[in-house]
Amino acid sequence: MGIWDVLTAILPLILIVGLLYATLIFVRKSGFTVGKSQNKMSKIKVISSQAIMNKKFISIVKVQNSYLVLGIAENSITLLKELDSIDEDIDENEVKEKLKFSEVLKQNLGMK
Repeated sequence: MGIWDVLTAILPLILIVGLLYATLIFVRKSGFTVGKSQNKMSKIKVISSQAIMNKKFISIVKVQNSYLVLGIAENSITLLKELDSIDEDIDENEVKEKLKFSEVLKQNLGMK
């Protein structure tokens, strides 16, 4: 096995890694976001969501200055009720996010 064989094996790998890197740069510059990071200008915020059955949820969503209670199924979203105001300070999801990993692990294992 000579140097030419090694280069022909490594060259496609370098080419693929370069294309992946170029794609990453393009995605970052185009502003495409993945995951929970939202645009700071977004007027829609999910306050709370609770699963009631498989692929069926009830969610409280804040849209500008109003709160909507939505029933979400696999193929539909239904407005259940519009609320004037809610106590947004006590959000269970935010409380869980502030806990350290070790604390959550101890809670789930039944340790103190």
